Amino acid sequence: MNYSKKIIYLIILSALLACGCLNLTQQPNKKISYYTLEYDPPETANLKSLPFVIYIERFNVAPLYDSNRIIYSQKKFKRNAYIYHKWMANPGDLVSYYLTRDIKRSSLFSTAFSSNSSYSSTHIINGTVDEFFEQDNDKEWKAVLSINITLMSKDEPDISKSVLMQKRYSAIEPCRRKNPQALAEAMSKAMANISDRIIKDVYKCLED
Repeated sequence: MNYSKKIIYLIILSALLACGCLNLTQQPNKKISYYTLEYDPPETANLKSLPFVIYIERFNVAPLYDSNRIIYSQKKFKRNAYIYHKWMANPGDLVSYYLTRDIKRSSLFSTAFSSNSSYSSTHIINGTVDEFFEQDNDKEWKAVLSINITLMSKDEPDISKSVLMQKRYSAIEPCRRKNPQALAEAMSKAMANISDRIIKDVYKCLED
């Protein structure tokens, strides 16, 4: 075997050994788990339906939580995010969707919608998700949810009179266990709590 062939064989052997080492040390990618909210729409009292059509704009989200990554806090002034656990959608989309669903299912108004539709709305709800995270301590984990909303009359030309209601809603629910699945369950309870209060307040405001 001449010198040039020996060099070629050595190069091929080195490449094979390098590939073998990579296969031995490389770990397979860990599967990402996705979570969503899941709860029954709040029950409403047997009240007369109001002749209003409500448009729910997509909620803005505070910069700390404007991501589908699950955010958690173990200390004050600090936030971290899971790598392999995420929400199915951004908190703004989740809150907007479930609030729209709950208002529509309540049958207290003509209808509600949150996307392109043939309906022409009489009122608009917009807002911001201020907090949407897991709060950890030694004893337990908690789901923290805070929302600011504004209810506006669409047909009122005077901007100073168009705002009918502004209010902040907060809910903190304990997690049954210390894992993201339990967080999703607790966050669902928090959303159900806030959604119920928003619907009742909007109804009372428009009824008056």
